[in-house]
Amino acid sequence: MTIVVEQLSLGGNGVRVMVKDTIDVAGYTTRASSRALADAAPAQRHAEVVEALLASGARLIGKTVLHELAFGTTGINHACGTAPNPHFPGRIPGGSSSGSAAAVAAGLCDFSLGTDTGGSVRIPACCCGVFGLKPTFGRVSRRGVMPAQSSLDCVGPFAATLPMLERAMRMIDPGFGALPAAADEPTLGVVPVSAAEGVERTLRPVLEASGLSLGEAPLTQMSAAYDAGMVVINRETWVACAELVESGRVAPDVDGRLRAAALTSDAALAQAEAVRAAFTAEVDAALQRFDVLVLPTMPDYPLRVEDAADTRAVLGMTAFVRPFNLSGHPALTLPFTSDDGLPVGLQLVAAKGADELLLAVAGELLRRLYSNPSDCGA
Repeated sequence: MTIVVEQLSLGGNGVRVMVKDTIDVAGYTTRASSRALADAAPAQRHAEVVEALLASGARLIGKTVLHELAFGTTGINHACGTAPNPHFPGRIPGGSSSGSAAAVAAGLCDFSLGTDTGGSVRIPACCCGVFGLKPTFGRVSRRGVMPAQSSLDCVGPFAATLPMLERAMRMIDPGFGALPAAADEPTLGVVPVSAAEGVERTLRPVLEASGLSLGEAPLTQMSAAYDAGMVVINRETWVACAELVESGRVAPDVDGRLRAAALTSDAALAQAEAVRAAFTAEVDAALQRFDVLVLPTMPDYPLRVEDAADTRAVLGMTAFVRPFNLSGHPALTLPFTSDDGLPVGLQLVAAKGADELLLAVAGELLRRLYSNPSDCGA
């Protein structure tokens, strides 16, 4: 098992940061935790988010392991090793940004960066009991990030506290503004979904105890958006990775999924784009009625590692997160722990571009629940 795949020592004396090994650091090879990229040439320049970190005085101390080629939800990596789950030993760390979440949970860095195409920040954050944010699509630069082209993927931060997550956003998003005071009395639209009893038992009291205004916000296109998101992910990942599959050096589990992804038809993609438009409009309409939408991050507890061998069989763990990649809305997961001692995430979703409001509402929610908001989490 491993968390850090490359030790680094770059930048100033500020916060300690690690980045997922799909993010270019000049002079180092971006391998995406795959043997297929073991002999790739070192990056010629930093990704723009790395440049922003260094310009802000951050100290870049490592690159983290991930689900191979960022194409998986469990974080299990048969090529380079699987990151342990520091707070919940024996449970999957979640994918694909497994090492970035584990590094924060283990206290190896102050914050880390991952990428989120279909839940790949929010799922590992939930599994490891930390905060994770998928910003509005396009808000944080992806220049120098694998894959080079994506209509879904976002660079986003992990942190052990909400203030550190906000600090991370200020470093990687030059346009990140002040948190709005209007979030003092936010309205929450509760998206009705079917989750395991333990998840419901954990989150229902959280929302009730907050004293915030709650209303129901059904999203009838959630299931269709989940399926459509997978269609888009499959097509775009195959386009990015087809040459690597032909090398014969991709691990069998990921290789099989990529070859299946190659069968994605143009007709299926066109239908997925129609669903994208319909679901986006539905979410936008719901966010005209509420400041944020809330729902579980995952439908159940993270699986034990030995029960998660078949990635295709566990894709349902992204049922509540992948739709918001398709629509492009910012989404944040807050960590809670169930009576069973297992991680549960509460996901908050805001209007596009309202990332500041999203963090402000999360902060208000935590202030109402805890005398010390840092008590939230594992």
